[in-house]
Amino acid sequence: MVQQESQTAKRTSSKLFKRLYSQRYLQAMALIGIVWMLIFNYAPMYGIIIAFKDFDIIRPVSEAPWSGLEHFKEFFEDENLVSVIKNTLGMSLLKLIIGFPLPIAFALFLNELRSVRYKKFVQTISYLPHFLSWVILGGILATWLADVGIINDLLIALKVIKEPISYLAEPKYFWGIVVTSDIWKELGWSAIIYLAAITGVSPEMYEAATIDGAGRFQKMFYVTLPSIKGTITILFILAVSGILNSNFDQILVLKNQLNESASSVIDVYVYQVGISQSRYSYATAVGLIKSIISLILLLSANSITKRLNNTSLF
Repeated sequence: MVQQESQTAKRTSSKLFKRLYSQRYLQAMALIGIVWMLIFNYAPMYGIIIAFKDFDIIRPVSEAPWSGLEHFKEFFEDENLVSVIKNTLGMSLLKLIIGFPLPIAFALFLNELRSVRYKKFVQTISYLPHFLSWVILGGILATWLADVGIINDLLIALKVIKEPISYLAEPKYFWGIVVTSDIWKELGWSAIIYLAAITGVSPEMYEAATIDGAGRFQKMFYVTLPSIKGTITILFILAVSGILNSNFDQILVLKNQLNESASSVIDVYVYQVGISQSRYSYATAVGLIKSIISLILLLSANSITKRLNNTSLF
């Protein structure tokens, strides 16, 4: 019996070695990615311990004195905490509620275009903003939204408003500007993965729906959407887990002292209070809190979607 098990183990090991050897080039490519992740994603995690120390750049981490949970307590007692959390969650939830379904709808309608040339034109136009940095787009938006910008000129010409509005100087407009500009920049790019998933839908399903008398919109809702449900679910889980991640570049470019009450989010707060003031331990503590909450959100979203439609990340 023992000899038989030993022979089985040898055969399994031999098959595994042969398969790995036959895939040696793919395995080498995967190995490069694994090494990259170990160096840049896992090795730096050692630095998390400075959240529990009074660290400064003059001495190494190992020599910094322990401070326990002092920096965590300091964050929760900060007078700006409520405002920072409110702005972060407010903008992130709006992006999730409005910005998440739009690329799906865009991909569905784009897939229905019959003219290949026009379809490629629309795709190209919608992708272009993604390749521009927020520094460039921020300058464009600041010009458009200025008192003498194109937005005010257009609204005055249409008699929607009587006097120019300084949109970036008014906190009440900031969330809307952030959400709208983020959708404008990422709509086309975010739709790529849905378009790729749609190409995998079997044409036979559309043919069967046509025979049953389904129209184009019915095919979208009863064939295309259910077929890409798995892709939508996975991306939704990732979106929920990143709900505390505000777009740092976007916020930093668009914020100013006049709209600070609506533009102060966790990422910018950590940069201003933690990094700019050399409070590295405090910044690490806030980042660790954020990471733990994101992990909880990921596990919760994964568990809920698994129960609802039997689709999950793991």
